[in-house]
Amino acid sequence: MKLKTPHLETETSTSMENPAYGEAFQDGPEQQQMMETKKEPDPVEIKQEQEELCGNQDKEQPNVFEFCGNSFMQHNHMIPQADEKPFSCLTCGRGFNKQYNLTVHMRTHTGEKPYPCELCDKSFRRSNDLARHIRTHTGETPYSCQFCGKSFNDNSHLTIHLRTHTGEKPYSCEVCGKSLTDSSHLIKHMRTHTPEKPFPCLTCGKGFTAQSDLTVHMRTHTGEKPFTCLVCGKGFIQKTTLSYHMRTHTGEKPFPCDLCDKSFIQSSDLARHLRTHTGEKPYSCDLCDKSFRQSSDLARHIRTHTGEKPFSCQTCGKAYRDRSNLVRHMRTHTGEKPYSCRVCGKSYSGSSQLAYHITTHTGEKPFSCLTCGKAFNKQSTLTVHMRTHTGEKPYSCDMCEKSFRENNDLTCHMRTHTGEKPYSYKMQSCHELCDEFFTVKCTLT
Repeated sequence: MKLKTPHLETETSTSMENPAYGEAFQDGPEQQQMMETKKEPDPVEIKQEQEELCGNQDKEQPNVFEFCGNSFMQHNHMIPQADEKPFSCLTCGRGFNKQYNLTVHMRTHTGEKPYPCELCDKSFRRSNDLARHIRTHTGETPYSCQFCGKSFNDNSHLTIHLRTHTGEKPYSCEVCGKSLTDSSHLIKHMRTHTPEKPFPCLTCGKGFTAQSDLTVHMRTHTGEKPFTCLVCGKGFIQKTTLSYHMRTHTGEKPFPCDLCDKSFIQSSDLARHLRTHTGEKPYSCDLCDKSFRQSSDLARHIRTHTGEKPFSCQTCGKAYRDRSNLVRHMRTHTGEKPYSCRVCGKSYSGSSQLAYHITTHTGEKPFSCLTCGKAFNKQSTLTVHMRTHTGEKPYSCDMCEKSFRENNDLTCHMRTHTGEKPYSYKMQSCHELCDEFFTVKCTLT
C-alpha cells in the first residue's frame, strides 16, 4: 500500500533530506522511483486510502507502513503531535499523548496489577516495574556510576546518584527555595510546609508525608527486617541502615571532620560531631530553656517533662524513654555483648560502654570543659561537671525542697525518706557477724 496524501508525501520528503535516512533509501530503487514521481494524487484515491486506514477500527489488523516497516493499530503513527493529549482519563480527567500511558494510568484507579512476580507475591502495574523488582531477587545492578563505580538496579537511581557527584539539584521548592536532587524528594519536602500527611498508618494512626516512610514504619509493627547482613546475620528495617552497618565490618568511615582527625560512618554523624566544635544547639525545648545538638536528644528530653516511657521490655515490663536504652536493657536478659575491645578482648552490651573502656587504654579524654579546661573521657561526666559551674541541679525531690546535680544522688536521697537500705554487708570477724544495712553502696568501703 502506497501512501499518496500530500501531507504524508511532504513529511517523507523531509525525512529523505536527513542524512540518517539517506543510506537506507539509496539502496531501494522502488523508493527512489517513488520520490522522483511527484504527480498530484487523485482525490478519489486519497479518500479510498483514508478509508482503508481509518474506516474499519473494529478489526484488530495492524497497518504496515512501507517507509519504516513498523506496524501500528492506529493510523496517526505518521502524524505525531507532541503537545496534543487526546487520551483522557474518564475518572480524573488527566490527559495523555499515548493510549498506553492512559491504560497504565487507569490501573491506579482500578488497582489492577497484571504483572506478578514469580519469586514472591508482589504484582506491578507495568512490565518495567516488574523487571526492576526482579533485580532485587537476582541482585543484578547493571547501571554503574562512572565516578565511584557504585551500581544500581535502575537507571533512574543512577541518574539521581550522579547528582551527588555533580552537585546538581534541579528541583527547587517555591516556598523556601531549597533545592533537591529528586522530584520525589521535592514532593515530600513540600509537605513540610503544609500539614498534609496523606499516608496514615492503619495500626497506630500516625501520618507520613511519603509512602516509603509509611512502608518503613509498618515494619516497626510487623517486626519485619528484610535487609540482612551477610557477615553477622543481623537484620534491618531499611536498606540504608544495612549499608551503614556494613561499614562497622569494613571499617569504612567516608565522612572525615575538617577540624580534627575523626571520621564517621554517616554524614549525619559528621554533622552532629561538627556541633561539638561550633557549640551549635539548634533544637530547643519549649518547656524549659534547654537546647540540644540533635532532634532525638530533644525528643528524649521532652519525655523528662511528660514522664512518657514508650519503650517497654517484653520480658520484665520495665519501661524506658529511649529505644536504645531498651535495646541495651534487653541484653541483660539475653547476655549478649556485641561490642568487643580489640586491645584486650573485653566485651560490652553497649557501644558507649566500649568507647568509654577504650579510653582506659589510650588515656584519651576527648570531652573538655570550656570554662576550666578540665577533660573527661565521657560526655555524661562532662555534663555533670558543667553543673558545678552553672549551679544547675535538675533532679528535685518530690518530698522536700532539695535538688541534686545527678540522678543517682536523688535516688540515694529518696531512701532517707523511705528508709530503704538495699545494700547489706556481712563480715565474719572475731567470731562476730555484722549484719549492717546501708542506703548507699559506697558506705560499705
